[in-house]
Amino acid sequence: MKKSIGFIGCGKMASAIIKGIQGVNESNNFIILGSEVNVDIAKNASDRLGIEVFANNKELAKSSDIIFIATKPNYVTEVVEEIKDVLTEDKLVVSIAAGVSTAKIENIIPETRVVRVMPNTPALVKLGMFGVCKGAKASDEDLNLIVELLSVLGKCIVVEESQIDIVTAISGSGPAFFYQVIEDIARAGEKLGLDYEKSLILATQTALGSAQMVFNRGETSVQTLIDNVATKGGCTFVGITEMKEQHSDKLFYDVIDKTTQKANALGR
Repeated sequence: MKKSIGFIGCGKMASAIIKGIQGVNESNNFIILGSEVNVDIAKNASDRLGIEVFANNKELAKSSDIIFIATKPNYVTEVVEEIKDVLTEDKLVVSIAAGVSTAKIENIIPETRVVRVMPNTPALVKLGMFGVCKGAKASDEDLNLIVELLSVLGKCIVVEESQIDIVTAISGSGPAFFYQVIEDIARAGEKLGLDYEKSLILATQTALGSAQMVFNRGETSVQTLIDNVATKGGCTFVGITEMKEQHSDKLFYDVIDKTTQKANALGR
């Protein structure tokens, strides 16, 4: 029997997940549905995604086996209150709302299986990173199902919920940090006399290639990769030495630490 997957909210992140599932759903194992706040928005989403989109969250929840809550975080409680009466024991709720704990959702629907996901925007280009954790009632089978679904859009790791704010800081907020680093390097090239667009291509492709080298490193440490490029006495070594003298490690620790604290505060 086909499983139906419903998305309450069909914004950018939900749309990326929907398109990813559609891309591998060749045998039509899943029926994908959505819901939006009014008829016009629902119709636009339906036309854009090629799925049935309800203008009623309760109808969507009734018709779905797996229900993704993909609204803004401040609407999650309201949405869960709205659909709680139709959440039978066979339904799985998945929240992708930042800063909303499974406990907060389970306070409203204590008997429902809940999985929490921290996505990031590179899912839009199928290079996403997802941190996944389960609530009190969810099973390992539930967790594995969601990991399998989302892996078509990038990579997934399973974490404890106590670690999800760190995931938020590193990968949820992380794209903006990497954009900033790429921009800073590109602007440095520009200031030194290189055309900005050429400098940006250099910085971006180098970041992309370096990330892939890290993924392909096998048992080689990241430090070894650094040492392979930063030959002692060479120009790269001078640059790495400057980074160390400027305490780049402390800078990035502080960035991740403060972002984690903010994510934690939003959750409270």
